[in-house]
This record gives sequence, structure tokens and C-alpha cells, in this order.
Amino acid sequence: MLSEEQSLSPLYERVEHAARTIRAHFDEDVRTGVVLGSGLGAFADDLEDSVALPYEEIPGFARPTVEGHAGRLVLGRISGSPVAVLQGRFHFYEGYSRDEVTFPMRVFGLMGIKAVVLTNAAGGINIGFDQGSLMIISDHLNLMCTNPLSGPNDARFGVRFPDMSEVYSREFQEIAVEEAKALGLELRRGVYAAMSGPSYETPAEVRMLRTLGADAVGMSTVPEAIVARQLGIRVLGLSCITNMAAGVVDQPINHEEVMETGAQVRDTFRNLLRRIIPRLSTV
Repeated sequence: MLSEEQSLSPLYERVEHAARTIRAHFDEDVRTGVVLGSGLGAFADDLEDSVALPYEEIPGFARPTVEGHAGRLVLGRISGSPVAVLQGRFHFYEGYSRDEVTFPMRVFGLMGIKAVVLTNAAGGINIGFDQGSLMIISDHLNLMCTNPLSGPNDARFGVRFPDMSEVYSREFQEIAVEEAKALGLELRRGVYAAMSGPSYETPAEVRMLRTLGADAVGMSTVPEAIVARQLGIRVLGLSCITNMAAGVVDQPINHEEVMETGAQVRDTFRNLLRRIIPRLSTV
């Protein structure tokens, strides 16, 4: 959590301070950012000439408390393209505020990042999905009962009422599909429903989500995507279906299963990101 002194400082100035701190360690012009979800953090190990900053060394960053979220910002290159990778994110269910959950995304914006890949581990609702499938997020349902833009608005971050008609860039989705085909992978598209957690959904809630048009469900990503769009950052969302949601299969759900599935698809996921990221910085 933030100290009392930090919380009294205006948000924009705190974000600016964090961005300056990061630039002091990596002076290249970074245009692409990545947020790695549960069990997907190994991709950061692939960066060339990398510099790793633990979150506790970045002013204003919170501390992840969930297994599978290492809590480091890794800066480096993928195929020569500079990239900033967040190994772990913050969630509302950990007790963090909307400003803390989305603070790293605001820092990305002030660093000059123009494209971001948001990844997550999700429960599959669409019965056509298999455990271990990768899904492009085509749209989302914000069912967290909160919005990260509520409260006072600082126009330096963006407009009060940002347009959400294309949260997830269609052009980025097509790039992801093309690169997946080149690897012989099938990428599904689907709607991601965000719930507050931390308890998993009940079978009745999953039936409700399916009726609403959701294909997968999780506890993250949407706050970051909303703030990214306010900042003018284009977004690609990728979900790893690490388990089938309650009621889809007749078995209990646990976080260990999420981590195990993330490990199983690790190499596939890494190879896909390695192909996608250099292209995002050029469009």
C-alpha cells in the first residue's frame, strides 16, 4: 500500500516520478509494453540486454501478493525492438485501490508507450474452448462494480469520457492471428468478463456470463485496458484458458491448476509474443 505521504501527492506527479525513475535505468525509446498474467511470467526471461527493476524500487508501485506474479519490470529488446514487461500485476481483490491497480499502465503512458499487450489466465466459459487454448480478447464485460476512471479526472491523462467502441485494436488482433498461423496455432476470439474475485465463480454465475455473451472470465485486465484507452494506448488482449469455469466441467477449480496450465503452454505463448511484439511497434 502507498504511504500517507505518497497518497497525498497528486496522482499525475507520482506517475511522472515513476516514469523518470524507470528512464534513468533504461534510456531507449520504448513504444511497446506487456503485462504478464498468472503463470505467464517466463516471457520476460527472453528479453535481450535486459534490465530488471523490482517493483519496490519503482516509486508508487504496489507489491503483488499472488503466486505467479514475480513483481518486476523488465526492460530490454525482442528482435531488436525495445519493450517494457511487467512480470505481475495488482488486483482489486488484493485490497488495492483503482489508482494502485492501474498505476503501472499510467506510467507506461507517460513513458511514451503506444501499444500494450495485456495477458491473463482465464476460466473458459465457451464450451468450444479447451484447457490450454489461447484466446484473443475481442471485447470485454466490466462486471467488477467499479471503473478505474471514477473519481477526479486529470485531463493530462486523457478525456473524462473516453470512447470504448474499440478497446482491443482490430489491427492488432489481425496481427496476432497472422503470427499464430505462421506458428501453426489456432487462436480463438472471444469476450472476456472481468469479475472482482478472489473467489471463483459459481455455476449459476457462469451460466449468467454465458447468457451475457462471455467466452472467458477472469479477475484482471479490464481496468488496465480502460486506462490504456484513456491514455491513447492501443491494446491487444490475450487470455490463456488455464481452466474451465465452474459447471463447464464437473470438478473443483484451484490456483495450482492455473499455474500448471500456464507452465504447459509457456513455450507456445513465448513464441507467439516474440513474433507479435516487433510488429506492434511498427503500426
